Amino acid sequence: MNSNSMKKQHFLNYLLLLSYLVIHTTSAIAQDFTKQEKDMSAYLMVFHQDETHSLHMAVSLDGYTFTALNDGKPVIAGDTIADQKGIRDPHIYRGPDGSFYLAMTDLHIYAKQAGYRDTEWEREGYGWGNNRGLVLMKSQDLIHWKRANLRLDSQAPFFQDIGCAWAPETTFDEEAGKLMIYFTMRYRTDAAKLYYAYVNDDFDHLDSTPKVLFEYPDKKITALDADITKVGDKYRMFYVSHDGVAGIKQAVSDRANGGYTFDPRWYDPEPQACEAPNVWKRIGEEKWVLMYDCYGQSVHNFGFSETSDFVHFENLGQFNEGVMKTTNFTSPKHGAVIHLTKAEADKLIEKWGL
Repeated sequence: MNSNSMKKQHFLNYLLLLSYLVIHTTSAIAQDFTKQEKDMSAYLMVFHQDETHSLHMAVSLDGYTFTALNDGKPVIAGDTIADQKGIRDPHIYRGPDGSFYLAMTDLHIYAKQAGYRDTEWEREGYGWGNNRGLVLMKSQDLIHWKRANLRLDSQAPFFQDIGCAWAPETTFDEEAGKLMIYFTMRYRTDAAKLYYAYVNDDFDHLDSTPKVLFEYPDKKITALDADITKVGDKYRMFYVSHDGVAGIKQAVSDRANGGYTFDPRWYDPEPQACEAPNVWKRIGEEKWVLMYDCYGQSVHNFGFSETSDFVHFENLGQFNEGVMKTTNFTSPKHGAVIHLTKAEADKLIEKWGL
């Protein structure tokens, strides 16, 4: 074989090796990104507390008993990540790219008393609320986070005069092929509506102007705190209605970004006001848990109902009053739950302790 032929053969071998590496590396990444329910063995709950205005996390191995990380203290302090020096309403989502997405309200309702702000939470002419920002965070391992602070009043001329924005959540719009963030927003003192926008892959700015996702049939009634879960080929959105005592209602659509059909039924069993619905599936079972924040009672707590068909719901009671338990924390606010692998849960416990 002459030297030219040898060089050609070496080059072909190099291309074959490169192709092998690309194929197998891509396959490994795809396998990591598409973890299935069978890979999951734990649950992660995120929530905030009024006392800290910070991010808290709790883990559970069985989906019934939750233990807070860091001995119940914050995992991320609100005054280190929020413009208003406090966060509320955390939501966590595992994206189709394998990343974890945290979305939170940028708000400290006692910021004036704490010396963070010169004004009270309420603004003259705008009524309840004083926040127009969200905190967005992305992570590959639940420990190291990239952060962005997003002001919604800078997204379009109409939104410059919003009263407040809160309770952001993230999902993946399969039809659009994009991450979708949705949240509650109120224009001046109008009734709050639910809005959505698409967000870039880096999770640090919006790729579209916010549009209405859902509003109550009676436009004088507030609809807020949406939580969307795809079950089969349907998107099930649980949200809070202020049509009387605040409580949880459900609307269903064939697509993520609209078309939700109004259902007048109340889906929570609570006699007092509740908010912040979040739906999560029990690992290995055809059962879903509807969790909500029972804020209308003297001691805040989470309530739980369970369903297998989204029509019939069994009341599981509140934390430490039924089958659902906490071991080292009380009075959680506005929570969300996702599944974890054993390795992910072990890493969090190793980092923060219980």
